Amino acid sequence: MAINRYDPFREMLSLRDAMDRLFQESFVRPSGWMGNGGGTMPVPVDVLEDAHSYVVTASLPGWKPEDVNITLQEGTLTISGQYQENPEPEEGKSWHLRERRVGSFSRSFTFPSAVDPDKAEAHFENGVLTLTLPKAESARPRQIKIGGTGAKSASKPIVAGSK
Repeated sequence: MAINRYDPFREMLSLRDAMDRLFQESFVRPSGWMGNGGGTMPVPVDVLEDAHSYVVTASLPGWKPEDVNITLQEGTLTISGQYQENPEPEEGKSWHLRERRVGSFSRSFTFPSAVDPDKAEAHFENGVLTLTLPKAESARPRQIKIGGTGAKSASKPIVAGSK
């Protein structure tokens, strides 16, 4: 039988874990969004980066492209939308169950490097919005060759922006 020494700090949450939990419960999964009536709807989004661009994919089932607004200002992308149905049923009809949401959403992302808004592309198909935002030419990695006058040295290219 092994004897384990009691460590009071093992049971405590780290400050980072506590802040992550607070952020998740307050902003990522707010408990109030499922209430009655309109409100903010969650929109799942993926952001992928490669050497040349950022690709943002958002799931917007049931939305029409004309109901979605996309803006890019000073490196911050905002995707938002407003969705409304006629809240009152037609005369002679009444609701027995109503679960489809009416409301709005807004998601914003700030990219670590500049993007070129003139070359940005947006595609909307089967409820999935895909944005391709090319990085600005000045933000793309460049190789810098080391030169000098000496014997052939083992020089390696340095990529700007790498560690």
